[in-house]
Amino acid sequence: MLRTKTALHEGAHGHEHSHGTELTGEQTLALLAYTLEHNRSHAGELHDLAHALEAHGHEEAAQSVHEAVHFFEHGNDKLAEALLLAKGD
Repeated sequence: MLRTKTALHEGAHGHEHSHGTELTGEQTLALLAYTLEHNRSHAGELHDLAHALEAHGHEEAAQSVHEAVHFFEHGNDKLAEALLLAKGD
């Protein structure tokens, strides 16, 4: 049976998390790879946003976004490591 749970995070947006379905090993690796690339795309967008904030004189906000990108990229590095480990590379 598929159960869906909505988790609210800071910023009042929700994400649905499904439980009770099993992915194949291949599906799991594909989802992890997709998520990693998706996150990398967002990191690039955030980097560009930080520069846009700088261009509009919002230095402190830009610095916060740059710091967030740093942590975001660290998380992406961990996802990449997990993907390599799961693939057995």
